[in-house]
Parts: sequence; C-alpha cells; structure tokens
Amino acid sequence: MSTLRDLVEEHTSLQPADIDHLHRLAGDWQLLSDLSFADLLLWVPTGGHDTFLCVAQVRPTTAPTAYQDDQVGRTVGGPEVAHLTIAYQQGRIWREGDPVWYGDVPARHEAIPVRLRDEEGEPGEVIGVIGRDTNLSTARTPSQLELNYLTTADDLAQMMADGTFPPARHRGETTSAPRVGDGLIRLDASGKVTYASPNAQSAFRRLGFASHLVGEDLAALAARLADDPLEGTDASARILASLGGEAPSRKEIEARGATVLTRALPLMPAGVPIGALVLVRDVTEVRLRDRALVTKDATIREIHHRVKNNLQTVAALLRLQARRVEVPAAKTALEESVRRVASIALVHETLSMSNDEAVEFDGIVDRVASAAAEVGTTASSVAMRRVGTFGVLPAEIATSLVMVLNELLINAVEHGFPEIDGVGGVGEVVVSARRHRKELHVTVVDDGKGLPAEFDPEKGGKLGLQIVRALVTGELRGTIDLRAGEERGTHAEIVVPLTKR
Repeated sequence: MSTLRDLVEEHTSLQPADIDHLHRLAGDWQLLSDLSFADLLLWVPTGGHDTFLCVAQVRPTTAPTAYQDDQVGRTVGGPEVAHLTIAYQQGRIWREGDPVWYGDVPARHEAIPVRLRDEEGEPGEVIGVIGRDTNLSTARTPSQLELNYLTTADDLAQMMADGTFPPARHRGETTSAPRVGDGLIRLDASGKVTYASPNAQSAFRRLGFASHLVGEDLAALAARLADDPLEGTDASARILASLGGEAPSRKEIEARGATVLTRALPLMPAGVPIGALVLVRDVTEVRLRDRALVTKDATIREIHHRVKNNLQTVAALLRLQARRVEVPAAKTALEESVRRVASIALVHETLSMSNDEAVEFDGIVDRVASAAAEVGTTASSVAMRRVGTFGVLPAEIATSLVMVLNELLINAVEHGFPEIDGVGGVGEVVVSARRHRKELHVTVVDDGKGLPAEFDPEKGGKLGLQIVRALVTGELRGTIDLRAGEERGTHAEIVVPLTKR
C-alpha cells in the first residue's frame, strides 16, 4: 500500500508544504476521530473537483467504525462525493443530507475542508477534505461526556477548516499521547474547568486533589499541586499559553508520588479564543518503570566500569611480573597475557559508557589494531588498515571477537614480518568487515611471508591460534578459514552469525 505522500504526489499537484500539513494532520487526527465518535477519511481531488482519492483513514477508539474495509487508495466520483465537492469548492463544513448505507451499516456524512495558513497567518486555499462518517447503528444516550466530546470536536473541525488545527509538532514529540480516553478537561476563556471526564478527575486525585475539577482554575491548581514550585509554574504557564491561542509542548506534573502527563490545545473556532482543551494521562506506573530501567542501566554500566578497572589492574600486575622474570619464554607468555586482558578491558570500557549491552565495534578494532602494530620489533614498519564497518555488536559477541582479532593481528605482526639480520619487515595488515544475511564476515589479510609449508590449518598453531579456534567455533558459533594468500601473506576469514543464541 502506498503512503499518504506517495498517493498525494502521484495524483495531485499539491506543494511540499501542503503535503507536510496533511502529514501533520494524519498524525494528530485520532483526537478528532475519538471526540467525534466517527471515522475520518482524508480525500484529495484528482482530475478536477468531482473525483476524490482517499489517502488516509483513521477509526475511532470510542465508537464502532463505519467501515470494515480499508478505504485508502479508493477513488470515488459523481453523486457519491457531492458533499466533498461542496466542502472543497465552498470552503465550508457540510453537515446536510440524510444518512447513507455502507452495506448494512447506516452512517451520517459530514465534510470538513482542510486549509493551510500562509506565511502571513491568513487561511490559504482548500487542499483536501476530511470526511467525518459516523456509524448510526448503535443508539447512544446523549450523556454529559458525549455532549462535551461532540462540542469540542465541532470546535476542532472549525479550526481545521480555518487552518489552525493541527498545531505544529514540537521537537522530540513523536506521538499524540495523551488521548481522549486517557482524560479530557475543557476550559472556558477564563481558564475555569467546564467539564472533566472521569479519567481526568481520577488523574488529578492521584496528584492529591480530592474535590471536583469543574469550576477550578486549572492553571492555578497545577501550580499549587506540583511538588516542585518551578515545575508547577511551568505547567501553569503552558495552560495559560493555550488560552492565548498557543499550542505548548506536553508537560508532566509530579505530586505525591504520582505523575500526570498533560497536553493543552487552544480552542479557537473562527479565530475566536473560547478556551482550551487539556488532555491528561496518568503515567505514574510508566515513569516508575522508566526510573527502574535507568537505575538498572546505571548499575550495569558501573559493573562494566569496575570490571574494566579490575582487568586493568590484573594487566598491570602481569606487566610488573613480566619485568621481573628472566626466562624469555615466561616473559613472552606474561606479555601476551597482558595484551589479552587489555583487549577484553577495551570492551568493558566501551560498555561502561553505553546505554545498553551493545558496543560500536569499529573504535575498539582500531584501538586493538594500533596496539598490535606497536608490539612488532622496533625495526619493523607494519601499517594497519580497516575496510568496511563492524557496526554495533552485542556484548556477548564483542568480548569474544575482540580477543580473536587481537590474536590474529598480533600473529600477523610478529610472524608475518620478522626481523632478519637486524632489518625489520615492512608491510600492511588489512581488517575487513561486512554484514550479509544476518552474518558478520571478517577477514584479516597481511602481505607478509605467509604460513609455513608444513602448516596444518586444523591442528597447527601455538596457543594464540588455539584460542582463536576455540572462541570462533565455541563462543561465537562461527567458522574460521586460515590459509595462505594467493600471492603472499596470510588470509584469515571468520564468519559469525548475528542472530540471538
């Protein structure tokens, strides 16, 4: 199914700013649908003003839908769209007409023109029409809640026709929460509450307000309830801003251990400020879980930090021991152990600065490669180069893979470019990485002297290569192919699955 933008660009000549406005509308119109107890369909004219294409649809969460089938992509014309044509050409909300039938579902038609205000703030041309279609099969009692919902919906519909709804979305706000069912408060022009839904009343009870909200000055009440006076003043200012025609960003109010998310929207049908709509949602449990996760993440990062410190301490002790050992073989073994411990510490250092159990692996590889180049003989000149990107890897893969690469790079430097008669080797080691079909393919290639003629890739090698095979086939559940290069040098290829264990 094509997206709203695809359909509009293909079938209309609307400008990018118009399309962006329709996108913003489709991101915020669930509010109008729920208040209206009706389906909303966004229609744009194609090939004149007597044929319309449906480019978006939303169903109400407060009432049964009028359409069981998806209407997006449907093109209609003739008498069936007379109401859309009138709204489009005359630029007014159409509410006349008798109910129509969709199969065995009776529905009431309405049409709302959609405008975008120009740079001077004046209403522009009609760029689309909202069809508001209500399922009439279920008899409804005109309760106080329903009457307030419908009244507010009509105000927002007029603002849509005026080009003042929906408001611009604030940076960082990606959802339209809270929604109508979470809690709704309607304010008059002076900021007094004229209606509060049961859920809104319950949300403010969690904040410590036990009386009825109707008749209260909501801005003053928010400032009085908040635990933090500065936060309360900010919440109050946003409610007052909505009464002045602004659409401030969402704000959380915290009091008595409870947290309520608020969103204030101005009500300005025909450009006249008549009050505001305040949506509220009790997010206490959500914030408690968020804080628990933050605490858990901080604890995990602290653990990684301490592990890193402990590993560095171990490496330092081994380094001191290596300086005191006079047996060359023992000294070499201790130095190799220092490098292995240090490579693991690199992963834990990165994890201690990450918000999850994953690391950006390219930086770790670059540091390991730089350290490996330094362990060669002083007379050698071996360049290290990385091609491609490893990307973000989970900690369980990164810890084993960094040890594997450390061993391969050390072997390439030490054995591929040995010092001969006091003259060091010169060459290059290239580490390549690419992802393919949920697998990570890694190659380590050098242009050194290559493998001995009698080398057995399955059994040969010292402790370093034995560690490599054990980690790749065991911990990483992958494969390793170690062979001589086509012309010279050594070629090691590792394939590691990236799927969860």
